[in-house]
Amino acid sequence: MSRLCAVAEAEMLLPVKGHRLEVLYRVALSLGLRKGEVIGLRWDDVDIDACTLSITGAVHRQEGKLARSAPKSPSSMRTLAVPAVLVVLLKQHRERRAQERALPGSRWREHSLVFPSEVGTPIKPRNLSRHFKTVLKRAGLPLERRFHDLRHSCATLLIVQGVHPRVVMEILGHSQIAVTMNTYGHVLPDTHRDATDRVSSLFDVPHDASHEPDTHSKQGNDVD
Repeated sequence: MSRLCAVAEAEMLLPVKGHRLEVLYRVALSLGLRKGEVIGLRWDDVDIDACTLSITGAVHRQEGKLARSAPKSPSSMRTLAVPAVLVVLLKQHRERRAQERALPGSRWREHSLVFPSEVGTPIKPRNLSRHFKTVLKRAGLPLERRFHDLRHSCATLLIVQGVHPRVVMEILGHSQIAVTMNTYGHVLPDTHRDATDRVSSLFDVPHDASHEPDTHSKQGNDVD
């Protein structure tokens, strides 16, 4: 995914204002969570005061039923810094879910999930994928994109902003730096060019100064 494509996707997906899944999309795109990780995120995993979020499990369909289990690898267990703007949104989101739970006649079944269904249970992965397609359609983005591509967009945006690939690896929960490099290495040439251009600019000599005579040199006293 190119830099322009990732930025455009971020700009077009983030304004899903007002929908109960708005914060889910913002968290997935900002922190690069997998679908099962964001569905399985619990309030016990969120430390509002410390502005952190821990990935301790993921929801997957197992033997025909949705179940939350440990991440697929130790590297997937990770604690992420949550941007201040997301902390505010998570607080507001928690208040709205509490209001849903307290509605008269509510069929709520508490699972302590950050992003539950309308009755408190885990969101079905296929239902989230279907909703994502409607978001893409409204945003005018290609319908072949997957929810998982939000994770790719997050990684691309981090890299083009100069974040070191090892840090990107830790945010995404990759087991090896090679996985990150093989997946997102195509983005690095642009960032490398930006870096070398910045270094080169430090040594650029103004055009006028480059043609000024050297009045400090003395004939017959050159240094080899």
